[in-house]
Amino acid sequence: MANINQQLAETFNAMADGLMSGQFGKKLRIGLTLIGSEHGSQELLRGAQMVARQYSDIEPVLIGCDGPDCGFECYPAADLHECHKVMESLFAEQQLDGCVTLHYAFPLGVSTMGKVVTPSTGREMIIASTTGTTDTQRQASMLKNAIYGIALAKSTGIEKPTVGVLNVDGASVCERALRELQQGGYDIQFAQSGRADGGIAMRGNDLLQGTPDVMVTDSLTGNLLMKMFSSFTTGGSYEASGFGYGPGLGEGATKQPVNIISRASGAPVVAGAMRLCADAARGEVMKRVDEEWEAATLSGLNSVLAKYCTAKPAAEETETVVAPPEKVTDAEIGGIDILVIEEACQALWKANIFARTGMGCTGPIVLVAKSDLEQAKTKLVEADYIS
Repeated sequence: MANINQQLAETFNAMADGLMSGQFGKKLRIGLTLIGSEHGSQELLRGAQMVARQYSDIEPVLIGCDGPDCGFECYPAADLHECHKVMESLFAEQQLDGCVTLHYAFPLGVSTMGKVVTPSTGREMIIASTTGTTDTQRQASMLKNAIYGIALAKSTGIEKPTVGVLNVDGASVCERALRELQQGGYDIQFAQSGRADGGIAMRGNDLLQGTPDVMVTDSLTGNLLMKMFSSFTTGGSYEASGFGYGPGLGEGATKQPVNIISRASGAPVVAGAMRLCADAARGEVMKRVDEEWEAATLSGLNSVLAKYCTAKPAAEETETVVAPPEKVTDAEIGGIDILVIEEACQALWKANIFARTGMGCTGPIVLVAKSDLEQAKTKLVEADYIS
């Protein structure tokens, strides 16, 4: 009975909101964490206020606010780690459709797909990807980025997104892999470069013009591009344009989209990130990822990956390392190469320090408890994983 009453209340509230705003349908509850910005929590709050004024279908939910006078539903949190715990709890309770945050440690296998506004034409373009690592092997990572970028494009209303591969190291291998998938039946639309010789290899001109709907690249290049597109008019200290670094997609991603902004993101980018998060949630981006992955698999994805990705050499037999008892991992250690990140984690396990791997804003990280941080750093220095 209580559930029925709640559903009726939500229905009547939605009808009332629709009569007032002219926008009918369920509002999307998009979270925003307010801690960690270089511009202060008020700048992030201003982004929530902007999106609430501009879009009647988004209901901002704030996490990490100081008090109830912000004008939105809010949940207290002492630091960013606690913000993420609150966010995950609200996800579990189905109280959020998505969330915008920063410095969230996605697991390996997950990358964010960002979106920018290109300066030459004002076109919106997805950058696949912008943070994280979908695979430790470069060619596999770029191929997976293409699939996840297509999924985001489709979830945000682009029925047949065009795809281009940025002319970086590994682009030709990625192009051959995508063409082989197309020949196997995968429905993919290739963009053509704006340069005279055409082709799906995208040049710098194509970046500025927004030639493809989805620009495929590696995450480090994509991260650099995001920062340049979003802050090229401000000198770099304030991101003023675009939609942020996008939702984390891939194996092990959250069920609801978690979209990333950076510590330099200003209110316009925060508002754009909340808009992109809402669009991805409404378009069921995680379902789209599964659909694209299934379609690519049926078109020969596994054989393509095996053909184009260099196999790792057989590892020497090593002793089995058992993880020590689990702890809350609220501190991180960066500067470890992606190829040895798992080895570094197991080195800490051997020292009876619980650790897990993840991806931070600047690359791979090992996560440990704050109480173990100094000891963990010492062990990693001794083992020559960090200096």
